[in-house]
Amino acid sequence: MAKNVERKTEKTPATTSGITPWEQMERLMDEFLPGRWMHRWGAPAWDDLMPGMRAPSPSVDVLDRDDEVVVKAEIPGVRKEDVELSVTDNTLTISGETQHEEKEEKENYSRREIRRGAFSRTVTLPAAVDTDKATAKFEDGMLVVSMPKVTKTSRKRVEIA
Repeated sequence: MAKNVERKTEKTPATTSGITPWEQMERLMDEFLPGRWMHRWGAPAWDDLMPGMRAPSPSVDVLDRDDEVVVKAEIPGVRKEDVELSVTDNTLTISGETQHEEKEEKENYSRREIRRGAFSRTVTLPAAVDTDKATAKFEDGMLVVSMPKVTKTSRKRVEIA
């Protein structure tokens, strides 16, 4: 039986500047039918049913802190040189290419499998950021992008009456 996997997604404000109509449609579909919505009831994920048919997209966490926005993305099996980042004041785009080559030779047969593919993910940021001061670190398949906010925000605790 399949494991129950629950993905945490953070809602971000609906902003249309800087994203294409295709990206808008993808976001709407993700809200209505998340990629693993049937997985909760034990059904196999789409990737398990049709391997290689789904366009790869890194899983991300968006952290809204008082003075910065941090985006963490899982990109296993990809080299740092193959990842490209693009930041606007309210979006972050992570894109790149993957290449995996497997080779096996035995007495009577030879097998060679090469998989290549491109990936891309655009994330709407919860606040405007200073693009000139954005920094990124990539280690062991985990990308961490830190972007200082243009206007610092502070959280205030609100008591419930």
